[in-house]
Amino acid sequence: MIDVPLSVLDLAPVAAGTSAGDALRHTTELARRTEQLGYHRFWVAEHHNMPAIASSAPAVLLAHLAAATSTIRVGSGGVMLPNHAPLVVAEQFGTLEALHPGRIDLGIGRAPGTDQGTALALRRTMEGLSAEGFPQELGDLIGYFAGDPRQRIIATPGRGDMPTIWLLGSSGFSAQLAGMLGLPFSFAHHFSAQNTLPALALYREHFRPSQWLDRPYAMVAVNAICAETDERAEWLAGPSALSFLRLRAGRPEPLATPDEAAAYPYTDVEREFVLDRREGQATGSPETVERQLSELLERTKADELMLTAMVYDIDDRVRSFELIAEKVAGGLTRRG
Repeated sequence: MIDVPLSVLDLAPVAAGTSAGDALRHTTELARRTEQLGYHRFWVAEHHNMPAIASSAPAVLLAHLAAATSTIRVGSGGVMLPNHAPLVVAEQFGTLEALHPGRIDLGIGRAPGTDQGTALALRRTMEGLSAEGFPQELGDLIGYFAGDPRQRIIATPGRGDMPTIWLLGSSGFSAQLAGMLGLPFSFAHHFSAQNTLPALALYREHFRPSQWLDRPYAMVAVNAICAETDERAEWLAGPSALSFLRLRAGRPEPLATPDEAAAYPYTDVEREFVLDRREGQATGSPETVERQLSELLERTKADELMLTAMVYDIDDRVRSFELIAEKVAGGLTRRG
């Protein structure tokens, strides 16, 4: 039996009646507290044109979080490479690595993390948004860090200041590419649970040892909301479910209060959608969450779990991670 590291993915949720500034201060508070609790890494995700998420500029936010903490690894979960020139990403994350050596993770995603109109506004062209161009842009990015002699441009900072690079995915494309390049891989089980096992199988099947890894290393991101009772955890989870439903319907809004979410008049179709999304996630008391996360580890054989919790109140969000660290983590193991 092997102990499993636990990490945190935070989206800097903007709760109804609060500001983006409040959300970023709460994320900073959470980073400090999870460091004290012994979590392994703290990642933030790039999203755009979403009123409920304030983590639209990961490199800027990570500079602040790294300075506000001292030991926990901080990183992007992820930077959406189609939105950026590889040189810009290399300079930004090379700067972070130079300032905080050995603590920076650069998680790279292939999707734009937004709608096509916003993606066009970000990059001012639709070039580079296809899957076919992603491996080349990833190669260019790695080349800026490693000092590829074919590149005439030197990233400074960048060359010689290479963070740990991860590939992120919610399907098989990045899983295969991560395996072929010998990179660690993180799968978005929290919004693509049906693809988790096939993607992890592809990653392990295609893995080739590299200068970075001699064996596959897979992390699984999962929704995990813990409270003293199952009933309270379910109540706290309501805003996250409603937020995702509104996003899929093209009506993103700030994170609702738990009371507003509990009073929302779900149709049968909407309720089925929410229940389907909850499949394979972890919500409940410490005993319930331990059982659910253990089942996930048994199915996936993940090397690490990354927990995310879209909870309205920061105190409840912090408390969820405290309960998991204090009452769940010690019982989590994976086989083999």
